[in-house]
Amino acid sequence: MAITAALVKELREKSGAGMMDCKNALTENDGDIEAAMDWLRSKGIAKAEKKSGRVAAEGLIGMAGSGKSASVVEVNSETDFVARNEQFQNIVRRVAETALETDGSVEAVASATISGGDKSVADTITEAVGTIGENMNLRRSAKLEVAEGVVSSYMHNAAGDGIGKIGVLVALESSGDAEALNAIGRQVAMHVAATNPLALNKDEVPSDVADRERAVYLEEAKESGKPQEIAEKMVEGKMNKFFKESVLLSQAFVINPDLTVEKALKEAEGSVGAPITMKGFVRLALGEGIEKEEEDFAAEVAATMKGG
Repeated sequence: MAITAALVKELREKSGAGMMDCKNALTENDGDIEAAMDWLRSKGIAKAEKKSGRVAAEGLIGMAGSGKSASVVEVNSETDFVARNEQFQNIVRRVAETALETDGSVEAVASATISGGDKSVADTITEAVGTIGENMNLRRSAKLEVAEGVVSSYMHNAAGDGIGKIGVLVALESSGDAEALNAIGRQVAMHVAATNPLALNKDEVPSDVADRERAVYLEEAKESGKPQEIAEKMVEGKMNKFFKESVLLSQAFVINPDLTVEKALKEAEGSVGAPITMKGFVRLALGEGIEKEEEDFAAEVAATMKGG
């Protein structure tokens, strides 16, 4: 595969590595960006965390519910200006309320009749596009519920009641005091907003993610020239650290770093008055994973002048 300047530029932006290192990495891996990224990491040239691309999606995260069920949705717009529009904000709140009455999937929410209206969510958004004059869409939605206990929530960078930039739901199962349970649940939700864990526990980390990390650590160990037995121990040590830092229950609790989240929940059982089981969590951050092209205004002006 031809290693183009565009490929080198893309890898450089993701990794922060130098131009020649990026070119070498791509050459060694037949132009595969992800494999080249892992190659750079194994050589100690790139950090594990990719630099996030600039986000194209604006809009809002909306949340609804209390008690034993809650929903969270992401409704996108083209500009932040529209996200400040009262009509748009009202639609996002109503979409979140609608999600509570469904299984939480995007398909079910889009086809359901919007809360307080007579049209589907999809048709309501389409109608708003014509009124507001900007493209909008329901991108993601989720719902959590428990048979007994609470689903706590936290909205970061709130733009109003139930709307903001990062929405988190935390489902806790318990027969204990609901108010005390919701208090610890909200703290855990704040923690999730801050740390963005990969999964609830080690077993829920996607196997491809774990395998990829292990492969990078194996390559690093080989590069170090250590004996096989020591290299394997190094890999296991790094994998243990990866899981400890990446899964929610094993993370150091932001509210009290002396405790893991799991131990903090165990301690909270005293005030709740019953055992607590964490059933799951959801974290939606506005626009994550959507990249937009960076505009080169100088080039745009130059092209305009040439055209004139």
